[in-house]
Amino acid sequence: MSGAPKQLKLEIDKSTARGQYTNMAVIAHTRDEFLIDFALLYPGQPPQVGARIITSPAHAKALLRSLEDNLRRYEARFGAIHEPQPRPSEDQN
Repeated sequence: MSGAPKQLKLEIDKSTARGQYTNMAVIAHTRDEFLIDFALLYPGQPPQVGARIITSPAHAKALLRSLEDNLRRYEARFGAIHEPQPRPSEDQN
């Protein structure tokens, strides 16, 4: 038996395959579930949630590990991802 990972074939409809851009995520949890709201934030407008993912704590942890692995491979190939510096809020002026 080979140690190569099996490829999973997913079915996806055209609308879902187009994807939805997000530039914000809000994460909350209960004892049994993690809720991740992916939203689009435009200046002067409240964030608009485009998708909500509800998953188990075990799947949330597996997602975290997968994202970490993919980010490491991305940066090894394309270079470091620089995080934007937080902007001071307007009420601090």
